[in-house]
Amino acid sequence: MAKLSPRDIKRKINGIKNTRRITSAMKMVSAAKLRKAQNLLYATRPYSEKLYGLIYDLSIYIDRESHPLLAKREENKIDYVVITADRGLAGAFNSNVLKTVWREIIDLKAKGKEVNLILIGRKAVNFFKNKGFNIVGAYEDIYRTDMNLSFTAKVGGILASRFIEAQTDAVYLVNNELITSSTYETKIRKLLPLEPPSTVKITESSAVYNIEPSKEEVLESLLQRYINFQLYRALVESSTAEHSARMIAMDNATKNAGEAIRKWTIIFNKARQEAITTELIDIINAAEAIK
Repeated sequence: MAKLSPRDIKRKINGIKNTRRITSAMKMVSAAKLRKAQNLLYATRPYSEKLYGLIYDLSIYIDRESHPLLAKREENKIDYVVITADRGLAGAFNSNVLKTVWREIIDLKAKGKEVNLILIGRKAVNFFKNKGFNIVGAYEDIYRTDMNLSFTAKVGGILASRFIEAQTDAVYLVNNELITSSTYETKIRKLLPLEPPSTVKITESSAVYNIEPSKEEVLESLLQRYINFQLYRALVESSTAEHSARMIAMDNATKNAGEAIRKWTIIFNKARQEAITTELIDIINAAEAIK
């Protein structure tokens, strides 16, 4: 590499300083968005868990064969709902999900299984669109305007319809979930068929329900609501984890920029000293030549 002049080094330092200002600003923006997203997430989780708890209690009194969404079949055709972000600059946030799904697909293909994909997030769509897989649905730019129950009801309806019509035997959700404010983890959760405990005994502490108008109608409403809300929770989990990942990535980038500035400042000072020394030598040599 050609030796850089002090002016070139100074220009490089100024460029790194500009980058540090940008990453620092992005870190603060992500931190603010993370706090807002956490409030939504912490309001979403209890409802999701209570909804499952209700189905858990009702499973004591409901025959699994009473609804097609509870039908258990051999998993020969499998749908994966893959949830990533639309943007990068978040460390390994997107690649963790994509690598996890890729390993699952390769393993299932080796066993002769059929895999179909429902992709949410531009990173997932761009990764899988030219890989030769059957993509049932692809959705981009939903976090800004469409991350709501109307969107998840549309996707949930597609998934439920595919399962009822035996176009798929199982549906799995793959997304990142927030563990703490600074950590997240890639999770694979089974969405369909719903599997309330099959061996539950009625005890004195068991919940008792008077079901109206009928078990079948209540179950129909609850199961579809459960599917839709689990999709919504997965989106909220992913969005919150994305802000956390981006905040951490920008914090690391800001620190790395600071280290780079210190490194190049040392190089600049050395280069400037060498230039001064060279000029002094030239002056001394010229003076000696005049004598």
